[in-house]
Order: sequence, then C-alpha cells, then structure tokens
Amino acid sequence: MLPRSSARSNPATFVLAAMLAISSAAVRAQTADADAQASATTLFPHPADRGWWLSGQVNVISQWHGRFTSPYEGENSLRSAAEHAASRVWTIYTGVALPGRTELLFDVESAGGRGLSDALGLAGFTNLDVVRNPSLGAAPYVARAMIHTTLALDDETIAAAPGPLGFAARVPARRIEIRVGKLGIADFFDVNAAGSDSHLQFTNWTIDNNGAYDYAADTRGYTWAAIVEYASPPWSVRFAEALMPKVANGITFDWNLSRSRGENLELELHPTPALAVRLLGYANHANMGRYDEAIRGFLAGGGARPDIEAHRAPSRVKTGAGANVEYTSPRGVRLFGRAGWNEGQHESFAYTEVNDTVQAGGDVAGAAWRRAGDRAGAAVVSNGLSAPHREYLALGGLGFLLGDGALDYGRETIVELYYTARLWRGVSAAAGVQRIDNPGYNRDRGPVVVGMLRLHLEL
Repeated sequence: MLPRSSARSNPATFVLAAMLAISSAAVRAQTADADAQASATTLFPHPADRGWWLSGQVNVISQWHGRFTSPYEGENSLRSAAEHAASRVWTIYTGVALPGRTELLFDVESAGGRGLSDALGLAGFTNLDVVRNPSLGAAPYVARAMIHTTLALDDETIAAAPGPLGFAARVPARRIEIRVGKLGIADFFDVNAAGSDSHLQFTNWTIDNNGAYDYAADTRGYTWAAIVEYASPPWSVRFAEALMPKVANGITFDWNLSRSRGENLELELHPTPALAVRLLGYANHANMGRYDEAIRGFLAGGGARPDIEAHRAPSRVKTGAGANVEYTSPRGVRLFGRAGWNEGQHESFAYTEVNDTVQAGGDVAGAAWRRAGDRAGAAVVSNGLSAPHREYLALGGLGFLLGDGALDYGRETIVELYYTARLWRGVSAAAGVQRIDNPGYNRDRGPVVVGMLRLHLEL
C-alpha cells in the first residue's frame, strides 16, 4: 500500500483529459505516417542486433467506486463511502550482453499514488500496481538486478522476442537458463499471455496472478532468488529458490536459508502450438503463525481479538499448488484459466489472503473492427478461504489485508472487463470496470462496482 493522499481534483478527470489530448495528437500524427505507426508498439525503436538494452514504461491507473452497503466496518475494511485513487508506476529497464550468452539486467522503478482504501478490504484487490505498505513512498528503488545466462544443449536455434527480461533475438532450441539476483518470481512462474499484464490487460490481483500462489516477495513484489530452467519447444521445467520476508507483507528479507526460503517448481507443457499448460507447486519456509493457535489463544482469554502475529514460529512450512492453461485461436482470441490451492493453516504471508481460487477469462484482438492494436478482455474469478482462516476473521482477527471485525462468509467473486486502445506507437489508453461480490469474503458488505481509466506509455 502507499500513503493516503488528499487530491483536490479527481484523478479520473485528469487521466481522461490526458487520454483525449493524446488521442487528438495521435489522429494528427496518423495522417502523416499511418503505416509506420500501425506497426510500431514502442515510442522508441529497439533493434534486436545490439549488445545492450534500454527501454521503459509509465503506467497511470485511476480507479473509483460509489457508496455501497456496509452495516459495519473494521480496521482493514474497504471503505464504503465513495472514493477514488490513482497510482503511478514507472520503470527503466537496462541490460548489457556479456560473453558466453550472458546478460546483466538492471531495472529501476518508482511506485507512487495509492490504492482504494490503501489496498485494504479485498483479497482480489483492484489494482496490481499498488504497493501494499503505507510507510513506503515514491522514491525510486532497484526492482531487478540479475545475471541471466543461457547454456546451449544443441546447435539448433529458434526466434525469440527481445524484451527487458532477455534481449537475444535467437536462443538455442534446447537450453538451460540460469537467473540469479533480485527479480520478481511472478515474471517467470504462473505467466499467462492473456492474464498477467496489469499495464495492458486486467488490473485485479487475483486475475493477473493465481491468488492462492503465496510466492516469495517483499511488499513491492520482488525477492532475491536463483532460477534454473530447462527449456525446449514441447516442454520446460523451472525451479526457484527465493528469499522470504521476515514478516508477512514485509520489506526486509530473512537471509538465513536454513529457516526461511521459498521453493517453486513449475512444469510447462505445449501439446500443440496453440495450447500451453503449466503445473505449479511451492513450499514457503518462514516465521509464520497458525490460525488455529491464534483462535485457541483468543478463546482461552488471550486478548481482545485473535492475533496471528503472537503465534508465529520459525521454519514453519506452507505448501500450495496451481494450474494455468491458455489457448490461442487463429482468429486472435485468447482463452485462459487458473486454479490454485494452499493448505490454509498458516497465515497469508507474501501475496494476498486467498486459500483457493478458480478463474476463467480471455481477450480478443481488435483486427475484426479494424483496430489491430486494440484488445478487449473479460474474466471472472472466485476466491475462497480455509475454515480456520475464515473463523479467525469472524472472531475479529486481522490479516495484512482483511479484517472487518466480523464475517458472514461468502466467496469473493469478481468480474472484470477492459478495453485497451493503442493510440499511437507505444501510447495506449484503457477503460475498465470490476464488480466485486462479497468484498473481503463478507456477505454483509457490497457488492462494489469499481471503474478504471489507464494511460500507458511504452518507451
């Protein structure tokens, strides 16, 4: 989360005005150079035949909701009064090629603004760009600093799409890839072509990612890790060993791997060129609390409410699994689905408060209406809690995101729609809406409808 701000003007109005101004400029520019603009997806060219990489992104998201039903509110509730919030993230990606198919990657990022209710009150929060710590400001920080090396297992090479996480234009068809340093686990695990990019696609946490995947990360979403991957056209397998934060939703890492670490294993299958299946498992070792111990301590007279933090112990293990499927049709339609589960006895620690989830969605390219650079998407996700997790919240306990003071449990179900229009080269704008039933798993509250406007620059 980011600190609250008291903007005097509605950010949605500002973003909309900016979108209209850029759209007008785009129309004038398209008249002069329509063909070049139709093919360009970045503001500046990025040739694939050089030994270095430099690019960037700017993403501004404005969201708002009206008043909704709320007979009571707690410390971590989504506020029921009408509110709006805007976030801003910029990232500079750099890289240099070293001998032996090795790249050194270094990215600097800044996350500013805030989320609705400071990102509290929802397991499937509405804006993935929001940092979940009120003490962190917009000062730039190192997002990624890693060495990426590729070991060829045969002489055959295949075309690759150069990008900030690897900028070679061709790679060995069979290879081992090794990445070591500071990185985002979600950049490489549980990736989905139609449902992983909050800058061009969906913005909800539990649609862009598997909500039950409590992957190792600090509050900004990054960790220090080593990833080893065997990759080939029909199948791949990757494993990561990563640092866990010292406390849930924390910014400081525990470097003692004997007691604290996150282990991730994913098998990726490509039965056909149009179909991808990913099977994921993970185990987190950390100083975690157990919901049942917190509940027993409270019922025995230990405090005004259950307190998971008072029942932490080192080297506890939380396990989970997930599945991720995507299909791309020849007509530009992409379909995807995810399912996830974790054991739900130990506290939610690094991502969000979800113990089981299922989602389905898709998008379609705008070629059918002569807007080849545009995309429209729709998705639905249903998130759930384990029995001890829901009892903990019903008794008044607080997680790092949830806690209304009481709980009439129901699955948190979210529908999200968006339309992203490419205005000119690397400039795009989007509008979207989310409907959230049972926000924070509470049938006494909601439903909530959240509007969204987004401006994205791909430099």
